[in-house]
Amino acid sequence: MLVLSIVLIAFLFVELTNVLMLYLSPGSRRANGMGVFNAYEKSKEDPAVFALVTYLINWVAGTKLIFIVLLIGIVITGNLATKFFSVIALIFSILTFFTRLYPTIRRMDEAGQITPHGYSRTLGIMIVSFVGVFASAAVVFLAFFRPV
Repeated sequence: MLVLSIVLIAFLFVELTNVLMLYLSPGSRRANGMGVFNAYEKSKEDPAVFALVTYLINWVAGTKLIFIVLLIGIVITGNLATKFFSVIALIFSILTFFTRLYPTIRRMDEAGQITPHGYSRTLGIMIVSFVGVFASAAVVFLAFFRPV
């Protein structure tokens, strides 16, 4: 069903912009760039710490790229069941943000370690929005898809 492909393609685009930002301009404050973390600039003062931070940024970008390429393959060649279960997998994997990452970024935000202040809330709303769009697409698919 087209709705599944549309949400997967939209997610691919968003994640691709994140990967490009991490690779090409990691210090940016856009597209989840590391510039929102005040410690990013401080890490440049210590070459060993900055090397580790740079490695981890590239690792995250590379991992995102793996999932992007897999999702492209699913969008192009996947059947309806594969696309549906990919959307379900994205819902559950994205929700893991709230188990470790969100509490950490919220504490950092409250401690003044993130610029702009309130970024953690904005990011949390964005993540919930992704989950809502994926869940809506899954519901629409289930409502209109009738197996033969």
